[in-house]
Amino acid sequence: MPIFEYHCQGCGRDFELLVLKGTTLACPDCNGEQLERLISLPAVRSDSTHAQALKAAKKRDSKQAGEINRAQREYELHHND
Repeated sequence: MPIFEYHCQGCGRDFELLVLKGTTLACPDCNGEQLERLISLPAVRSDSTHAQALKAAKKRDSKQAGEINRAQREYELHHND
């Protein structure tokens, strides 16, 4: 299926659009027609890409958990309830 990614120059939104014969290219938010077609990367799924994605997600989640814990400690230190 011909699904393309676009960037609207008017409102700045990025979106995907199924382009068939006779499809009018317009932004779904502002109906602007000043669109830039983005380069889409193919979705490749293999055992190694899946493992890399899991590793990246764990790293991201670990970082977010650390930030949340620090914020909670700061709150507890400065608010005696």
